[in-house]
Amino acid sequence: MEKNKTIIRVRHIMRTDFGSIDGIATVDEALRKMKELKTSVLVVEKRHDDDEYGLITSSDIARHVLARDRSPQRVNVYEIMEKPVIAVHPDMDIRYCSRLFARYNLVRAPVIDSRRVIGMVSPNALVLDGLYQLLE
Repeated sequence: MEKNKTIIRVRHIMRTDFGSIDGIATVDEALRKMKELKTSVLVVEKRHDDDEYGLITSSDIARHVLARDRSPQRVNVYEIMEKPVIAVHPDMDIRYCSRLFARYNLVRAPVIDSRRVIGMVSPNALVLDGLYQLLE
């Protein structure tokens, strides 16, 4: 039988201040929003209830726009975003979340509850916030 382990859940370490954008927006608009919010990732909103969320990162922009010398004003977010994305539940143990990140080489994951994004989680949060709490 396992000892009483402290379980730290994703909801305890996720960031609730995340940015979102419409898929029809331009990459230029996404960059401005990223700069304003001081973030490198935005959640791409669903178009309808049966749609899925997407993500756009500064790496996506570098790879698909900057490296290919495309105009940020002429490329829409939906053209380069990742969709669907791997999402996690707020009650997931951070140990399992960390395994998911390692297995799929994730840099961010939206935290979804009742089919709505309520936060974002990153490897930094898992280690610096989550693991740190386990050490206390």
